Amino acid sequence: MARCDPHSYADDAQAQTAHLDWAATVDFPTQTLAATATLTFRAPAGGALDLDTRDLAITAAVDQDGRPVPFALAAPDPILGARLTLTLPDGTRAVTLTYHTAPTASALQWLAPAQTAGGVHPYLFSQCQAIHARSLVPLQDTPRLRITYAATLTVPRALTVVMAAAHRGREVVGDRAVEAWHMPQPIPPYLLAFAVGDLASRDLSPRCRVWAEPSVVEAAAWEFAEVEQMITAAEALFGPYDWERFDLLTMPPSFPYGGMENPRLTFLTPTLITGDRALVSVVAHELAHSWTGNLVTNATAEHFWLNEGFTMYAERRIVEALEGPAVASLHAALGRRELDESIARFAARPELTHLRTKLDGVDPDDAYSLVPYEKGYFFLCAIEAAVGRPAFEAWLKRYLADFRFGAITTDDFCAHLEAALPGALAAVDAPAWLDGAGIPASAQAPRSERLDAVLALTGVAPTAAQVAGWTATEWQLYLELVPRPASPALCRELDARFALTAGTNHDVLVSWLTLALGAGELGVVDRVEQVVTTVGRMKYLRPLYTALAKEPRTRDRARAVFARASASYHPIARQMVEGILRDAGA
Repeated sequence: MARCDPHSYADDAQAQTAHLDWAATVDFPTQTLAATATLTFRAPAGGALDLDTRDLAITAAVDQDGRPVPFALAAPDPILGARLTLTLPDGTRAVTLTYHTAPTASALQWLAPAQTAGGVHPYLFSQCQAIHARSLVPLQDTPRLRITYAATLTVPRALTVVMAAAHRGREVVGDRAVEAWHMPQPIPPYLLAFAVGDLASRDLSPRCRVWAEPSVVEAAAWEFAEVEQMITAAEALFGPYDWERFDLLTMPPSFPYGGMENPRLTFLTPTLITGDRALVSVVAHELAHSWTGNLVTNATAEHFWLNEGFTMYAERRIVEALEGPAVASLHAALGRRELDESIARFAARPELTHLRTKLDGVDPDDAYSLVPYEKGYFFLCAIEAAVGRPAFEAWLKRYLADFRFGAITTDDFCAHLEAALPGALAAVDAPAWLDGAGIPASAQAPRSERLDAVLALTGVAPTAAQVAGWTATEWQLYLELVPRPASPALCRELDARFALTAGTNHDVLVSWLTLALGAGELGVVDRVEQVVTTVGRMKYLRPLYTALAKEPRTRDRARAVFARASASYHPIARQMVEGILRDAGA
């Protein structure tokens, strides 16, 4: 047996799936999918085939000729789920599994009408990263094995299906609608994605459309109107966009991430809609994944930095192209601050601050942090500085072309870089970055006049004139740099002067609220509660619940507000908050 991914039962000596045909009927009353999944193999095979499942009820398995295929479902592992072992007759080209999902499927969130903007229809969306596709489809749930797929989803006729794939039509039959989709480019399973709800759309360009609930779509279309400029800038940097369309879906508030880079249909948190396009760099990040992550993918979660470190680099190059180096440096400085916080959070588990990690027996959701994003970014910046930007850019384009639609490891990256730029890894002491804890002291610090102006105000209350023209990034960076714990007097002065508690830009607001809570300013607790009961983005939930749980006077309130709000959180976010409260004794 040769398991190459510690988070999958997939065995590289067994049959490998090339294509998935998936048909599912969405049942909102039971919060389940009744489905069939046909796995077509790269070559005819026989013998054992191990698939990944989580909380799936398998009722039948047949081969391409309709003959029964013996199967057995093992007892579930708390991280991996249950191994499904099929015994394939020799020469099997495909196998079809009939099953249904559980109401607790970790990839799915079912929203009641009251949890949507419209308040009339229910809503369903998927989130398969990192290893949640197995709760949706029985398959080899590892990014090592990329697949193409075709799908049909049957839903109530009043609802619309959107999917990270090419649309192939909609047919209405009675009170149901059947929508067909096809993904011709091979993807890792974690990029399977769809949503079902009352949705409307607006075209932003010939290859970009924004989707959202009807009451949100106009605001979303305005907020993201400049996306085509981002795509053009990215193509100039990284080569042609290989996915045909770059559509956007503005999600319900419970979406746990800022964005998810599902090819052809990026999912975005509604907290990006600020009315001033202040947070659209998140869109640049998800667009950058079209090259770094979707086109070239980490082979396992142990090499997650290959997705996210490269994407942070690509995002900031896009920002630099559109807004200039000074703005990009502000983003990098904020990233460095967040990296230092993430490293401190893993003080008891420093191995999780390596870029190349060992995650056997570790849930990738528990290991998730900004370390692979920001440490990976600064590592690539160090290499760029060592070899020069022209040489680095030329290598990056070759890297993307050579590994196009592939899945690689850190060793693959190192070998490719060393062949193209001999000595570059040694010049930056690559082992310290890849296999060392924390961040090397040699890491470059971002620099710009705008950044220096913010740094000059560290720990003091600025005047209105000093912050005139500040972006949300400058405000957030200023707040993050205030020494902890801040003085109550400083917090009161800031709020009186700038009305920060009433702010609506969540990046700035959450930085402010965590600062104020840490200073013992309990007057902001009502605003904190308002945020965590209306938004499910983990970027905001983590610091706010951490601050509430850390303070003895608000610990009980943290537990009480979570009890009220948890049903509206995505399962991934719920698990994260439960861990925070448990660790704090709340």
